[in-house]
Amino acid sequence: MNLTLDGVHTHIGRYHILQGVDFQAPAGLTTMLLGRNGAGKTTTLRTIMGLWRASRGAIRLGERRLDGARASDVARAGVAYVPETMAIFSDLSVRENLLLAARAGAMDEARLDWIFGFFPALKTFWASRAGSLSGGQKQMLSIARALIEPRPLLLIDEPTKGLAPAIIDGLIACLKDVKERGATILLVEQNFRVAREVGDRVAVMDNGRIVHAGEMAALAEDAELQGRLLGLSLDSHQ
Repeated sequence: MNLTLDGVHTHIGRYHILQGVDFQAPAGLTTMLLGRNGAGKTTTLRTIMGLWRASRGAIRLGERRLDGARASDVARAGVAYVPETMAIFSDLSVRENLLLAARAGAMDEARLDWIFGFFPALKTFWASRAGSLSGGQKQMLSIARALIEPRPLLLIDEPTKGLAPAIIDGLIACLKDVKERGATILLVEQNFRVAREVGDRVAVMDNGRIVHAGEMAALAEDAELQGRLLGLSLDSHQ
């Protein structure tokens, strides 16, 4: 399903964070949401998810309006969210964390095997407390919770932050496979190798607005545009 934001504003207390955000994440593609720190990327994801309320504008998943909906209703509409903080249940086991994320109340064994193919550590530590996992393993678990059932839209906030290269390679393969299975992905990411490899489209934010939208490949090939929009070269941030 297409995700469309049309003139979305978000206020947090007295701060006007999103100031008329307009962009589309096309169905079945991965859209990168890029920008400098503080540009409004995480606020955008949290507003789509219903964790923060849009004060104006429309958010649509297909024909369904999401703005004004509670986060629980957004999740029931088929939206999965992987926050930068991971938000796992530390006192529960890996198995229990995944079971809680399964809306049907049971986990599909074939789906689990597919997830283990990308994140084998989760199978190894299946019965272990999630709080005892390493940082990279916790990130694997957070992503696996979003993938435990097929969902039409994934919102993912900086999943590779602090991860070892081998884990990042597994994540890249996973995201490519998820897209091939038809999901729409909106991905905030500071690792530009990942952005280049998995991104189809890109929207660049600055000061709560979208200042550029287009093909990710075109941005990756244009160092001058990178510098103007992001203040850096993608080649210098691998």
